[in-house]
Amino acid sequence: MIEWILILLAIAAVAGLLGMGRISGAALTGAKWLAIIALVLFLLVLFGIIGLAT
Repeated sequence: MIEWILILLAIAAVAGLLGMGRISGAALTGAKWLAIIALVLFLLVLFGIIGLAT
């Protein structure tokens, strides 16, 4: 999931430099949502609400 966030951030940066504001905004919004989801999942695992199969 971190890989997708980095890819979307790179797309947003390149699109922003090329003047494509809508594409940059969409990629940045997607990266933001994925970061929020990753943070929530991390916190759930950290507090033991979701157990990892071993």
